[in-house]
Amino acid sequence: MHPLEKFHFCPICGSYKFYFNNEISKRCEECGFIYYSNPRAATVAVIKNKNNEILVAVRANEPAKGTLDLPGGFIDLNETAEQGVAREVLEETGLKVNCVKYLFSIPNVYPYSGIVVDTMDLFFECFVEDDSIIKAMDDVCALKWIKINDLNPDDFGLRSIKEGILKLFDCYIL
Repeated sequence: MHPLEKFHFCPICGSYKFYFNNEISKRCEECGFIYYSNPRAATVAVIKNKNNEILVAVRANEPAKGTLDLPGGFIDLNETAEQGVAREVLEETGLKVNCVKYLFSIPNVYPYSGIVVDTMDLFFECFVEDDSIIKAMDDVCALKWIKINDLNPDDFGLRSIKEGILKLFDCYIL
């Protein structure tokens, strides 16, 4: 379901005359307010160790529960993308990020609570202080290091992560 289908009343004046303006917005006929459904910013962390392995998470929750993923998540208010990816890595793995390098972005859709949230997934190469101790936390049920040559995009449950792994193979650090 498109997120705008859940909004029946104008959030400014409360009017029920809140109609689709186009595929990305709704407009209130009473007060003229236009609400845009823009993508949410999300981060993806690519963490390599000295053994040429990538840190991979196993998703603990839907969507794609039990499939492989890369650490990351939604950026919070008043947080830069770099701060967001560092926070998400810490929350999910216990690793402290000391440097990030932006790689690329991929648009995605993320089913959540009965609606489809459009996202813009920002991929970062993350350098951590000490990768010797990892602990699966938050919405991750397991973490493991996988040799770069053994990564299989089909093992990843989210479309943008699959595409990101392929792009990493083709263009970047893998």
